[in-house]
Amino acid sequence: MKTRIPAAVVAVALLVVLVAATKPARLDLAKARVVDLTHPFDEKTIYWPNSPSSFKLTKLADGATEGGYYYRMNSFCAPEHGGTHLDAPSHFAKDGWAADQIPLSKLVAPAVLLDISKQSAADPDYRLSVEDVRAWENRHGPIPAGSVVLLRTGWSSRWPDRKRYLGDDTTGATDKLHFPSFGKESASLLVRERKVAGLGLDAASIDYGQSRDFIVHQIANGANVPGLENLANLDPVPETGAWIVALPMKIAGGSGGPLRAIALVP
Repeated sequence: MKTRIPAAVVAVALLVVLVAATKPARLDLAKARVVDLTHPFDEKTIYWPNSPSSFKLTKLADGATEGGYYYRMNSFCAPEHGGTHLDAPSHFAKDGWAADQIPLSKLVAPAVLLDISKQSAADPDYRLSVEDVRAWENRHGPIPAGSVVLLRTGWSSRWPDRKRYLGDDTTGATDKLHFPSFGKESASLLVRERKVAGLGLDAASIDYGQSRDFIVHQIANGANVPGLENLANLDPVPETGAWIVALPMKIAGGSGGPLRAIALVP
């Protein structure tokens, strides 16, 4: 005789499975591998083509002092948005958080990695689709709320070749840019339904190169979700199980800033 399982028991079991699937994995810090996700800032650092300036390091002191000891000091000047950097929500949202207002829980969080490097190699204008997200979730369960979604496009290998990285190296021009990124529908799913803490990728923008309305910025920043752009070295980061630490310069009122990002990988 078959035993009929009460519907309430089935519902509880399904809830347990769902919670387990969406709960971030624990990470043993003593055993974690630290992966640097940051490009160095120097004269080769890539900025948006119409940026009024780029990174500049000026030597202020370098040598022996009157006291007999060695001393070195530099000053630097750079726009907020260039190289490995953070887009604060205030970048595209009038009432969004500035760089110094973003809660640390948005910047130190479990990392979820989606890989579109194959699609991007075939189409430099490729955008992450809802189907790509669903495929990831079929393997791992729903993307956990509060996680930072990292998009591996493979574009980091092109750094710092401006033409290969941006698709065009014409100074001041933005109409010929070609690089992959998030798509409108996938960004909406991740931000509005999955409630992720941040979006990051190894390309120049969370909007693809040919974007004219920067809709992903509007969606993410409008929900106080920051963006992490021009990340490096996403290859060692697994699809699940890692954490990201993405700490920008704490610029009061800033719309973004240079970022030192690392991944803690099991």
